[in-house]
Order: sequence, then C-alpha cells, then structure tokens
Amino acid sequence: MTAYDLVVRSRGVHLPDGVRPAAVCVRDGKVAAIVAHSSAVDAPVNVDLGDVALLPGLVDTHVHVNEPGRTEWEGFATATRAAAAGGVTTLIDMPLNSLPPTVDAAALATKRAAAQGKCYVDVGFWGGAIPGNTHHLAELHEAGVFGFKCFTSPSGVDEFPPLSWAELPDVLAELRRLDALLIVHAEDPAELAEAPDSDDYAGFLASRPPRAEDKAIARLAGLAERARARVHVLHLSSASALSEIRSSALTAESCPHYLTLDAKEIPDGATAFKCCPPIRDRDNADELWRALADGTITCVVSDHSPCTESLKEGSFGTAWGGISSLQLGLPVMWTEARRRGHELADVVRWMSSGPAELAGLTGRKGAIAVGADADLVAFDPAAEFIVDPGELLHRNPVTPYAGRTLRGVVVNTWLRGTSVGQEPLGELIRRDTR
Repeated sequence: MTAYDLVVRSRGVHLPDGVRPAAVCVRDGKVAAIVAHSSAVDAPVNVDLGDVALLPGLVDTHVHVNEPGRTEWEGFATATRAAAAGGVTTLIDMPLNSLPPTVDAAALATKRAAAQGKCYVDVGFWGGAIPGNTHHLAELHEAGVFGFKCFTSPSGVDEFPPLSWAELPDVLAELRRLDALLIVHAEDPAELAEAPDSDDYAGFLASRPPRAEDKAIARLAGLAERARARVHVLHLSSASALSEIRSSALTAESCPHYLTLDAKEIPDGATAFKCCPPIRDRDNADELWRALADGTITCVVSDHSPCTESLKEGSFGTAWGGISSLQLGLPVMWTEARRRGHELADVVRWMSSGPAELAGLTGRKGAIAVGADADLVAFDPAAEFIVDPGELLHRNPVTPYAGRTLRGVVVNTWLRGTSVGQEPLGELIRRDTR
C-alpha cells in the first residue's frame, strides 16, 4: 500500500506561513503532509511543477449560476467548468436569477437536485431574504445554506424583491438568533435614477452615484450595530464608503472589474461593461486597492452574473447588468496586483483564504494545510495570454476583458486531489459539513 495517492512539488508552494519549496502529499482527498521539496515520497502520481506556483484552490463566494429556470443564461456544468479553468475549486451560488429563487427549503432542494451530478468543483448555496420570508430563514439555515442575501434596491428580477429599511430589523433579529450572516447588495433606492436609454456610459454611471452605496452602507452599519448581527457588504464599488466600513463592524468585498477597469476608458455602447453598482474611475479604484492592502476589504470575488448574449445587447439602460469573470478573475487580479507592487501571496489571501473565512470554510478550504481538502492550483505567474472569448467555458462568452493581455495561466486544477477533467466530481457542500 502506497503512503499517499498524489504528491505535487513546487519551488513556490503558497502555505499559510509563507511561500517556499515543498512537496504536498495527498491521501483520501485531503492534504496529509507537507514535506521538504526534495523528500522521497511513495505515491503513484508524483507531479513536479518546477517554478510554476502551487496555490490553494480559489473560493468564490459570489456566483450566479441561474439553474434551474434560467439555464440558458448559465448552468452548473458550464459555470463549474469555467471555475475550474480559472483556479476556482469552491463556489457559493447566489439565491436569485434561478427559478425558483432560493427563499425556502423546498426551493433549495430544487436547486440542489438541478446541480446534482453536474458540478466540476464543490458548490454551496446562499439563501435569500426577501419581504415575507423571515419565517423560512431558520429552515434554510438548518438545511445548510452559508448565509442570506438581500437587496436594498431592486434586484433586476421581480421574483427577488428588495427588503425595505423598515423590514431589515426583523430579518437581522432572526439572523442574530441563528448566528447567521447577512450579505447585502447595498444601494439606497432613493439615490438611484432610471438609467437613460442610450449608449452613453457616463449617463449610466450618473444614474448610480457613489452616494447610493454610501448612504445604504451607513444605514446598514447602524442597523447591524443595534441588532448585534453579522453583515457583509457585497461588491463594493464606491471608495467613499470605506470610512464607514472602517469605523463599523461591517465586512466588505470587491470584484476584479471594480479594481482593474476604468470608467473613463469604457467605450460608448460597450454594454459588456455594464454592472450594478457600476465600474467607476481609476482614482476610485486606487482607493479600493489601498483598502485591500490595509484589510478593510477582506476578499475579492467574481460576482459572475451572466446572461444570454442577446440580453447584453441594446443600450446601457436596457442591457442586463452583470460581468462574467469566473475563468479570468485570477489572471485579471494578478496582472493588476503585480503592476501595483503586490505579491501573488496577496492575491491568494484576497481570493482564497479571505472568501473561505467569510463562508466559514476555514480549515477545509482556502489554504494548503494538513487536514484541508486537497484543492490545489498550478499557476504560472510569468506566462501571458490574450483573452479570446471563444476559449471561455461559461455558457455565454461575453466579457469586457476581450482582447486584453493578461499575466498568469492556470496550468492544472486539482479538486480534493483529483485533476479536474471530463468527469463532474464536485460535491454539494453545506455550511455545517466539515
């Protein structure tokens, strides 16, 4: 009997205590040992990556898969194959854009049934908090969702309406009782205007000003403090809200598109760049990067929000708002992080260990550590490629990154010690499963 099932060696293994040469030994899907790079180890599969880095699998806690109900937008098979190609080994699916939305235990069971046997990476689920479903939150929590998503402004789909400011205290009280996390799309509807039906990006940007986020986040901070509840701000776009986050108990994430794209460079009519909240200017992005560096923003996730190509057509007023980047997030972030003087280890913290901590998966995901799942990514940080939409694996290959030269290539992805290939070996995970 061999000692291990797999050994992966690299001169740059990203471990919780630093980056160093090492050999990672895998048994039964877990990291069983981490030994010196030159150690002789008994295993049927022995991979030597040389100078290619070995990273923990990324954890993306903000993904809209849309199946069932809108599977023509995206589905579990296509989304998870794209995730694996981008080094993401765990994703948490958002409760809206599928039909039914995940707002009660029956809907969660429907979604799990739709996902069963189709996933190439591990998949968990958020529950939804909408008007009138507070009595369903406990059953969703017991069924293993990782927390609850709500909007404070219209979501874009009628079946997932926003919570009003008057309804939020009752939801927060229930989540405090459950010790569950609330994750919030925070824009104040009173500060939003209808986007003009035009090709002018500046007009769309003006319809969703920073003060919409700032005001909503300030109100959330006060409500969370009074309820003593855990609240996380999704896809932070407005840098002017950072002072409120720093002075409160709120946590926050951002996304590659807010950190790397510049509103002033978006061509008129380029609706592939439309998302809500919107992409802002370079000075705003500079502040978001400073917040990443000082820990105010704890993680970077995709907010992969795809749709059919036809729904991305039209004006900035009518096109679907969402960026698809599951397959590209790691090289997009590494390209810009490197330019700004950050290390690859910083990107790993923001895209792997940080999201794992948010979802309560520390110890199982987000780190190469003994006892953790052997979710591993071979990543060549020096290689470059040009983004070709035809090579993207998500269902509708629309991307604002088309034609860009990016640095960093995912060479291989292992899920629990098995190289991700043609068979969907992903598991449906629960908050309470270890």
